[in-house]
Amino acid sequence: MRPLLLTLFLLALPSAQERPLPDVKTFAAQVRTHLATDAELQSGYTFMERRTDQKVDGSGRPTSETVKVFEVYPPLPGGERYRRLVEENGRRLTPDKLAGQDRGRQKAVEAYTRSQASEPQRQKAAREQEQARRKQSAATDDLFRLYDIRMVRREAIGGHDTILATLDPKDGVRLQTDDGKIMRNFKARAWVSESDYELVRIEIEAVRDLSFGLGLVARVHKGTVATYERRKVNNEVWLPAKVTWTASGRVLLLKRLRLHGISEFSDYRKFTVDTSTTYGAPK
Repeated sequence: MRPLLLTLFLLALPSAQERPLPDVKTFAAQVRTHLATDAELQSGYTFMERRTDQKVDGSGRPTSETVKVFEVYPPLPGGERYRRLVEENGRRLTPDKLAGQDRGRQKAVEAYTRSQASEPQRQKAAREQEQARRKQSAATDDLFRLYDIRMVRREAIGGHDTILATLDPKDGVRLQTDDGKIMRNFKARAWVSESDYELVRIEIEAVRDLSFGLGLVARVHKGTVATYERRKVNNEVWLPAKVTWTASGRVLLLKRLRLHGISEFSDYRKFTVDTSTTYGAPK
């Protein structure tokens, strides 16, 4: 009996069994070196996006729903990605509607080609890209300046060992960017791959009401939540897998809306200069 009691006693000492968590500052510094906008990472791939938008009642039950499926192609430099709508509410778009979208895209490509014909235009595009990089870097600085980051425990997600951390906004922090000023209205829980230092999942929650358009357009209320999940594609790069959000707000300070949305990303394929850009009927 004594050996059994000793075994049970030792098992009851988790601090003796578990590896200590990494040093917060060292781990955060590694995570920072791996940070890149997913828009930038996705620009090297074509993929499918399934977007579901719902209006819900006070009990959270959907009252209406719209489902759209897009083929997504890399953007022109400094532009938006080409999101080719191929299905809406379970119905495939007709060839004529697909062709109409493709003609619009072709015109955009031709206009971009003409705009880049001169050296001044190419220099302008390069300056804009550099400006965007500086803006993103400043927003990252604000993120690490704003949040009190605390490690909680290890958790396994999708076969990957992750570190769960909480991020709570600190008071009195001077922020440099508009993104940073928006971030101060949210707290978060983040799961980060311990081996890759990549974000695997994050849950974001509004800690106070947040107005857009000086309060005349919409107000997002305290408690609004969103989740964001990423997965490792081809064992080489982490890319978005799913975004889920729930919100309540008022439009024009009158109409109360409760909304729920899901975006799911799949079928990532590497895009190179040799990748065909001939659009066909959806699979």
